[in-house]
Amino acid sequence: MQSPVERRIGDCQRRLERAGTSLLVCFPSPNMTYLTGFEESASERHLLLFVPRTGDPIVVAPTMYDQQLADVPIDDPSLEIRFWNDSDDPVAVIDGVLEELLGRGGADDSTATDETGDEPPAILVDDRMWATFTQDLRACVPDARFGLASDVLEDLRVRKDEIELDALRRAGQVADRVSLEIRSRGEDLLGMTEAELATEIERLLAAEGGGKPAFETIVASGPNGARPHHHSSDREIERGDPIVLDFGAFVDADLEAGTGRYPGDQTRTVVVGEPSAEYERVHEVVRQAQHAAVDAVEPGVTAAAIDRAARTTIEAAGYGDAFVHRTGHGVGLEVHEPPYIVEGNDRELESGMVFSVEPGVYLEGQFGVRIEDLVVVTEDGAERLNDSPRGWETGGTSQS
Repeated sequence: MQSPVERRIGDCQRRLERAGTSLLVCFPSPNMTYLTGFEESASERHLLLFVPRTGDPIVVAPTMYDQQLADVPIDDPSLEIRFWNDSDDPVAVIDGVLEELLGRGGADDSTATDETGDEPPAILVDDRMWATFTQDLRACVPDARFGLASDVLEDLRVRKDEIELDALRRAGQVADRVSLEIRSRGEDLLGMTEAELATEIERLLAAEGGGKPAFETIVASGPNGARPHHHSSDREIERGDPIVLDFGAFVDADLEAGTGRYPGDQTRTVVVGEPSAEYERVHEVVRQAQHAAVDAVEPGVTAAAIDRAARTTIEAAGYGDAFVHRTGHGVGLEVHEPPYIVEGNDRELESGMVFSVEPGVYLEGQFGVRIEDLVVVTEDGAERLNDSPRGWETGGTSQS
């Protein structure tokens, strides 16, 4: 039985074949993790995955990674690893791999062709590959046509399999439990600085089973909430302050299958004490907008239509100019990835897509309100991956 990453390699190769593309090359990135289960940060050393449209993939790697790569869950197709030492020339190793996979001469061969001999090879490189590695590939195959790996991998990664969905559900549950705990503290939040509360949220995320934070935790109180990506500061939380809380943590997927880590991402806006009448009105508008957008999710609907469902509600209430960002973004191995829920994106939703729905209203000098859940597109609608209360009350009962 094939592992998930083996199936992904096969799917990738079939798409390369249909596209008439010779080869896909990744460096340490979510794309490499998706295709191999191996996760590493990029560095100046050459660590590259080569996936040909036929045959077995090859990894070129420094010898220091021999133990980690031994755990990569790929048997069929087999994964060949070409190690190099710091005293070696890694570009020479890469050139040899390209010669083998593309059926061409060495780096000085200006008449390189793909394995069919008909035309120069088409090579897709990781979208965020460092320029130095891309230039080395170009030097080895000067006549190749280069494109981006997303041309093939985006459509694979955008629909999550059951292992990925399980991890994303667990990440959502971690965020829900932390949200409930913070909300329950009520008066104890008064006098804390934003930074102190952000640190406490991250401690709770870890205590509830999360890994490292999925992004910089946002605690934005009072007028700071009008900045959608505010950096938590030393401002003390006061009674009646709206507090935007945006947080999440990574959780491990099935490590035996080598599928990586997946994030939670939830936003709630709460108040200790009684807020202003305008805040209550704005919060209800945002809550209705979020509900309208989630309710509109189903296969075949466009990403732009979901954005429009949220935006129409906010515009009707007179706050359209204060909704200053897209309604959502895809979530998977990366916190931000396709599909983007934004005006003009006519991509149709498909079952298995996961994205945030997070409308907001930001009134400069006063406050901000954002409510965010992750949702997965189902066969006939949407499943919320977050279920903590979305109202503003703290310390007692709360709206759903």
